[in-house]
Amino acid sequence: MYSVHQDHIATIVLNRPEKLNAITSSMWKRLHQAITTLSGDDSLRCIVIRSSCAKAFSPGCDIDEFAKCRSDKSQAQAYGRLMHDTLNAFWHCPIPVVAEIRGICIGAGLEIASTCDFRIASETCRLGAPVKNLGLVMAYPELEPLLQLAGKDVVLEMLLEEKIFNADEALQKRLLTRVVPDDQLADTVARTVSNIVSGAPLAARWHKKFIRRLTTDISPITPEEYDECFDCFDTEDFRTGCRSFLRHIHPVFKGK
Repeated sequence: MYSVHQDHIATIVLNRPEKLNAITSSMWKRLHQAITTLSGDDSLRCIVIRSSCAKAFSPGCDIDEFAKCRSDKSQAQAYGRLMHDTLNAFWHCPIPVVAEIRGICIGAGLEIASTCDFRIASETCRLGAPVKNLGLVMAYPELEPLLQLAGKDVVLEMLLEEKIFNADEALQKRLLTRVVPDDQLADTVARTVSNIVSGAPLAARWHKKFIRRLTTDISPITPEEYDECFDCFDTEDFRTGCRSFLRHIHPVFKGK
């Protein structure tokens, strides 16, 4: 796994092609470090996570590791904390995150993708969570993003029937944002990222925060939370956007 930065964009690349990016404990550690570091970078406006392998985004956790990392409850709890901390870090990342999905996106691969804001996939991708014949369960931090996307019925289809969805089915069931021909995937992701990056970055972060609050917490909005909705009017980005609109030019935002 590695990451690159360019023009307000960071890209995290899953890079274990010999195992189709089956995720190891060391990969979870590196993913956690990467997304935590990137989340604190105020210069970033978008993060992309993709695979270096054309055949797979990821088939899930590396089962070869189970004997030494998840052979009993105490081992599984330690592994789970690392895995769930990583998923939560993606889930709560303040920066828009786009998953570029090719090929197999199964188990933990799907869990990572579900924490992203956009899931743009190739026509040949396959999504699912075939854990029932392993005797495994998805824990709460793994289920929550999937339930937010697709609802109880779809998640139960995957878990109880071991359904593997093709791209069109996954799009219909809201597990994916967009499906495009394989040879158009990279360009489609690039256009999506360009659209995100061209907008006011502070507004994008606020929108992510507000939408997550409304979709994960049923308690009433507090006066302080309501007040934050108007913080944007004191930003340079707001003034830049208004001036540019009146002058009929495209705004160049500084994130201030």
